[in-house]
Amino acid sequence: MSSKPIAVIVLGPGGLETAQVLCEAFPGAQLHGLASCVPRADVPFTDTMGHLRDLFSAGTPIVGICAAGILIRAVAPLLLDKREEPPVVAVAETGDGIVPLLGGHHGANDLARLAARALGGVAAITTAGDARFGLALDEPPVGWQVFNADRAKAVTAALLAGGPVGLIVESGDAGWLTESGAPFAEFGSPVVRVSHRAAAIDATDLILHPPVLALGVGCERNVPVDDLAAHVETVLASAGLSAGAIACICSVDLKADEPAVLALAQRLGVPARFFPAAELEELALRLANPSEIVFQEVGCHGVSEGAALAAAGEGSTLVVEKQTGARVTCAVALASGNIDAATVGMPRGRLAIVGIGPGDAGWRTPEATRMIAESGHVVGYGLYLDLLGNLLAGKTRHDRALSEEEARCRLALDLAARGEQVALVCSGDAGIYALATLVLELLDREDRGDWNRLEIMVSPGVSALQAAAARLGAPLGHDFCAISLSDLLTPWLAIEGRLRAAAEGDFVVALYNPVSRRRRKQLECARDILLAHRPADTPVALARNLGRKGETIRTIRLGDLIADEVDMLTIVLIGNRQTCTTRRGQRDWLYTPRGYCISEQKD
Repeated sequence: MSSKPIAVIVLGPGGLETAQVLCEAFPGAQLHGLASCVPRADVPFTDTMGHLRDLFSAGTPIVGICAAGILIRAVAPLLLDKREEPPVVAVAETGDGIVPLLGGHHGANDLARLAARALGGVAAITTAGDARFGLALDEPPVGWQVFNADRAKAVTAALLAGGPVGLIVESGDAGWLTESGAPFAEFGSPVVRVSHRAAAIDATDLILHPPVLALGVGCERNVPVDDLAAHVETVLASAGLSAGAIACICSVDLKADEPAVLALAQRLGVPARFFPAAELEELALRLANPSEIVFQEVGCHGVSEGAALAAAGEGSTLVVEKQTGARVTCAVALASGNIDAATVGMPRGRLAIVGIGPGDAGWRTPEATRMIAESGHVVGYGLYLDLLGNLLAGKTRHDRALSEEEARCRLALDLAARGEQVALVCSGDAGIYALATLVLELLDREDRGDWNRLEIMVSPGVSALQAAAARLGAPLGHDFCAISLSDLLTPWLAIEGRLRAAAEGDFVVALYNPVSRRRRKQLECARDILLAHRPADTPVALARNLGRKGETIRTIRLGDLIADEVDMLTIVLIGNRQTCTTRRGQRDWLYTPRGYCISEQKD
């Protein structure tokens, strides 16, 4: 099945309860709701058919709490190759009927069964082999590869006809076949062959490759991926081994950020896993080619051989000793059983610094939702984490106090350095008065090797000033700036200088952190600085709790702005000399003209 988070689609309040049950049953699933009918969905949408097509095109598994016809009509124009389609499952609003429509052999049948268990309903499995024997030969378990999927249909037909079908297991644990109840036999025709060895292109047997090979690699820094890939391909061919049986690419943890290693794993479609040098050194006596030079460089006597043996586990055999190419090495170990790549070594850690917007799910970007969904650990201030609702289901939550910004960043970095997938959550935009800058500052200041090897991603969010401006109309229609009045990190003299520059430049000004329990004078000082350069009746908007319960927005005069009017949950937008108010319909709007009408008159 796709590694993308499952999209549970709900089109109305009648299916919401069923959708929420499924979101809890499917780890990492996201609730996609029709915006007009489903409040606080993880991913809101307005165009149902377009949204479904976008998800299907992106390979996202879809579970729709709706009529099957809606799903069918949405994705029908996109149906090309059943081997590429993601799972699509239709579920009745009542939860008693579950039908896998597409991708039955790519996870839809499993999703339907899981949904049936969670809802107490019935999964209507229609794929013949799966329905009769509970197996799909063209969609083997995770880690397995099918060499010639075109042979699967004939073999399945032979099984359904009563067989016998020959089964030859040369390597790996094939329990999913032998324990299925299908009529396999030692001798029979056609034949299913389970093997880690390379097969002839015109093989008549159905060839299944089990995940039994661990490919250990080493290389010089920044070696081209093509050089590493060509070396590996040559070595596998010489040894008669299939790349389809490779369970993982593995190396020493110093290579966790090596572009060639990561790119090779992506090309082969397998995970990249890494081991500390000390752990590889424990296998020194099993190495065929220990190297003192390598030990002096990285702390273990062999990278490629050691990593391959470590990943393949006890009872493994080094079937290809270290083979050296230009700036690269590789070795291959054969495991005694199947390798579960997710449990060996550790992956490259990832830290996603995510801006979730003001709080309303409709203002959270799909990218931010995806990054959180793909993370196992989520770090943030408790209030911000609460706003994520069901999106945190099945994840480890790490709450830290509002004032513990550095502690939050360090915790997130340390978790990622352990190979975890981590989301560090900020309100608004992660790079505007938020934690992206602190993470980068810590990386720059401390220069720690384990942190430097991380994958760092920053996901933008709707900032408070954007949200406030959207509620008001267009007060940021011309040049504007943002200034924080907190003097905890910036000297007040510097803040005063920026306020004067903004006032003299006639910028629209967004004031963050306007007051706190101990800071009462700064806001009124800012007011007075701005009053020296703009009229007392300049419009000022006070926007509080944007996108959250208790949202309020008021417009007052600059001359009337006092500290008692605001708090730390308020953003203050102060217009410039051109900012206008206008009443249209039943409400007032605020905008700052940019001069378009004047330009048109000149033309």
